[in-house]
Amino acid sequence: MQRKVRNRKRSALEARQRRTARSIARSARPRLTVYRSSKHIYAQLVDPVSGKTIASASTRAKSVSGSTGNVEAAGAVGKAIAEVAKQNNIEEVVFNRNGFLYHGRIKALADAARESGLRF
Repeated sequence: MQRKVRNRKRSALEARQRRTARSIARSARPRLTVYRSSKHIYAQLVDPVSGKTIASASTRAKSVSGSTGNVEAAGAVGKAIAEVAKQNNIEEVVFNRNGFLYHGRIKALADAARESGLRF
């Protein structure tokens, strides 16, 4: 049952989240899930069977230095999550943009992860 949402932007985000979740649920590969806030960006690898987080990276982590809320920082997070995935012998993932539109920081994170060796 769908909830009644009065905010159109929020309802559009939730609709995009449901659509992407349906397509991702069919895959057996680990998920690269992204969350974007106004100041930070977060990425995590999730095991599809158990639902547990394998690894994560964000602009709040000490390993990713620099500014927090821009495209360069998102690229650094994408590079960091790809390196952690290589350490865990993960080469192919499914990209879950979590309802966020594929542009700006989300696209920068995805491009940096692809350049660092992740396939999706």
